[in-house]
Amino acid sequence: MISSWRNAAVILGVMLSCAAMAQKPPAKQPFVPPEYERSGGPYVPTPNVVVDQMLRMANVGEKDFVMDLGSGDGVIVLTAGHKLKASGYGADIDEELIRLSNERAQKLGIADRVRFEAKDIFKVDVSKATVITLYLLPEMMRNLRTKLFTEPRPGTRIVSHDYHFDEWMHDSDVAFDVPEKEFISGVPRAVLYLWIVPAKVGGSWRLQIDGQGDYDVALKQNYQRFEGNAEFQARKITLMEPQLSGADIRFVMPLAGTRARFLGKVDGDRMEGTANLGEGKTVRWRATRLKG
Repeated sequence: MISSWRNAAVILGVMLSCAAMAQKPPAKQPFVPPEYERSGGPYVPTPNVVVDQMLRMANVGEKDFVMDLGSGDGVIVLTAGHKLKASGYGADIDEELIRLSNERAQKLGIADRVRFEAKDIFKVDVSKATVITLYLLPEMMRNLRTKLFTEPRPGTRIVSHDYHFDEWMHDSDVAFDVPEKEFISGVPRAVLYLWIVPAKVGGSWRLQIDGQGDYDVALKQNYQRFEGNAEFQARKITLMEPQLSGADIRFVMPLAGTRARFLGKVDGDRMEGTANLGEGKTVRWRATRLKG
C-alpha cells in the first residue's frame, strides 16, 4: 500500500527511471539519504526550488490560507507559514508524515497558524483555502477536478506540480530546470500550472443598465471561459470579448450607439459593475440570475 498520494508520484517516477536505465549500461545508483527511505518505496520531498516557485506563482502572502492536498512532509505549507507568514493546512493519508509535519510546525513556532491532518483528500473542506497546492498523479488530478472547480471560492489560486486537469485548461504555466529531480523521474525539469477558480456564471440572467433598459442574458460556461447573448426588444446581441477571472467579469456589448465595455464582479446569483460608453461616460449595471 502506498503511504501517500505524493509517494505514488515518486514511485511511478522511479519505475519509469528504472525502465529507461535498463536500456543503458549499468550506472552508479544515486545516493538516497536514509531519512528518505520509507515503507512502500523511497519518499523524496518536493525540492525547495519547486516549493518556492509554487508559492511565488500563487502570489502567497500573510493573508492567505494555503492548503496542500497530499502534503507529504508538509514542506509547502511549512514554508508558506514560516517564510511568508501565511496560515495553512495539509492533508495526507500517511499518519507518520502528518505527525512529523505537526512536530515541525511546533518547532518553527507556527503551530497556531499551520496544522496537518491524516485525512482522505476527497473529504477535505477546501472552501476556506485561498491557495491550493497539488503534486498528484494524473488520475487523481482528474478525479479532483470537479471538487476543485465547484467547492473553493472564486479567485482561489490552484498550483500543481507536473500534472494538470486535462479539459480544465490552466491560466498560466512555467517550466524550469530542477537537476535533483532526475533520479526520481529521469527528467531534470519541473512544470507548474496555475488555475484561478472562476465564478459560476452559466445560466439565465436579467441585466439592468441605468438609463438603457433591461436585457435578458443567456450565458454558457466552460470552466473560466464563457459566451452568451443578450436580448432586448426581440433583438439578440452577441457578447464580445468575454473574460472571467475569479469573480471578475468583462465583456463588450453594443449600447447607446457604441461598443460599451462592461466591467463587474460576480457574487453568487448577482453581478454588478460599470459600463464604459466612451468619452468618459459610464453607467452602472447589475444582473440577477433567473431561477428555473
